[in-house]
Amino acid sequence: MKFGFDIDDTLINLREHAFHIYNRKLQQNIGLDVFHALTTMEIHEAFGLTKEEGGKLWMSLRDDIYYSDCAPFPHAREFLHELVKQGHEVYYITARAKEHTERTREWLIQNGFPVTEGHFYCGMSDTEKVHIIEALELDYYFDDKPSVLATLSQLPVKAYVKDRSYNRQLDLPRITSWEQFMEELKSK
Repeated sequence: MKFGFDIDDTLINLREHAFHIYNRKLQQNIGLDVFHALTTMEIHEAFGLTKEEGGKLWMSLRDDIYYSDCAPFPHAREFLHELVKQGHEVYYITARAKEHTERTREWLIQNGFPVTEGHFYCGMSDTEKVHIIEALELDYYFDDKPSVLATLSQLPVKAYVKDRSYNRQLDLPRITSWEQFMEELKSK
């Protein structure tokens, strides 16, 4: 089978990582309870920033956010390795800007994710992901963004949402734990 994965906030805990970086950069100590209560993907409001200020801060810290020590979600790497071991194909489909393609791919490899040549897609908009997912004829696709998942409803792919505070309104199968999903998949 073919499995497709978004990276940020699906396989790695990027927003929470960025939240800690914002706290350090802005010399604040906003608690994770505030982060977990956010109903939007953007984190700037928790720091009293406007959308414009938040966007500028994100852009100024983007390399640190993307390429420092952002933690994978527990068991994400192990799950992907298990899929590969079982003979499945694993694809990464990220809307990170095109200039981040090679560094993102290298970061995944350096952090123990199984990356196969030709199975890494980067540099498209959220709304363009659907075309890659369709062309690859994926059996499963995992993402956190409501806007991306909404584009998949007409495809035969089994779409799953990685549970985050800003996507709880989605009526899709939900991943709360990669370990739990790995066990469910084994039992099928």
